[in-house]
Amino acid sequence: MENHRIYTMPFGSVYPLYIAKAERKGRTKEEVDQIIRWLFGYTQEALDKHIASATDFETFINESPSLNPARTLIKGTVCGVRVEEIEDPIMREIRYLDKLIDELAKGKSLEKILRKS
Repeated sequence: MENHRIYTMPFGSVYPLYIAKAERKGRTKEEVDQIIRWLFGYTQEALDKHIASATDFETFINESPSLNPARTLIKGTVCGVRVEEIEDPIMREIRYLDKLIDELAKGKSLEKILRKS
C-alpha cells in the first residue's frame, strides 16, 4: 500500500480547509461537523478532541467508532478519480469525505448528502 502524505497530516490541520470551503458557499461549520459525524461515527465531543489534538488522518479514520455503511452509496469523482474505484481503503474514506464536502459546497441538501441505505 502506497503511503500518501495526507495520511500523516493532522486531521485538525485539514479540518479548517473543509470549513472554509463550506463557508465560502454559504454553508456552516455545523453542517461540516454533521457530515463528518455521519461518515465516521464520532460524537461531537470526540470529533472536537481529534481536531484539537495532533491525530493524523490515518489514525482518525482507523479509530472511527463506526464507519457508516451507507457511505458506499457515495459515487462520483474527486480530483478526476472515481471514489468508488479507489482501492486503498484509507484513501477511499478520505475521498468520500472530500466528495461530501464538495456536495455541501455545491448547495446540495444535507438530506441528500447523508445517503440512506
